[in-house]
Amino acid sequence: MSTSRYFRAQAYNNAWANHRLLAACAALPVAEVEARRTSFFPSIIHTLNHILTVDWFYVSALEGSCIGPSAYEPEIPHVEFASLAHAQRDVDARLTRHCDALTDAMLDDDVSLVRVRGTQIESRDRVLLHLFQHQIHHRGQVHAMLSGTEVPPPQLDEFFLGDEVALRAADFAALGFDEATIWR
Repeated sequence: MSTSRYFRAQAYNNAWANHRLLAACAALPVAEVEARRTSFFPSIIHTLNHILTVDWFYVSALEGSCIGPSAYEPEIPHVEFASLAHAQRDVDARLTRHCDALTDAMLDDDVSLVRVRGTQIESRDRVLLHLFQHQIHHRGQVHAMLSGTEVPPPQLDEFFLGDEVALRAADFAALGFDEATIWR
């Protein structure tokens, strides 16, 4: 497997995990999404907004026009769950498109991260690795918060095993992608 193919698979897995997590959260009453909980961020909606705004920051940088600290203002740009889910799906699609276009040679390219303290230069592969790790970390927190509700947390520790295609077919159809796209 080429390195660019690995990153493409990670981007699609990221979109799939977000889809599953957001589908579970959508089944919660608004009060449960907003309820104060024990975690790094104080609620499900706050944590999901953090995932989204960090995605905006890094995906814009990967696309070549980092939006900088404005990605985090306001801290909770989507107080309504439906608009947040739509925005997350949009940025996930941007990330998969970016990774679809990757070549191995592009992974060493510089990416400019506009920070308050100045511009940080990182290689594209490191930015992608950081972004995927960030997603996994905070999705895990939302997963744990869901455990304290009536809605069971979805299984998020799956990857794309060949024998389990049928188990994810409905999710893939909802997301508009398929196995062939991921593994080309």
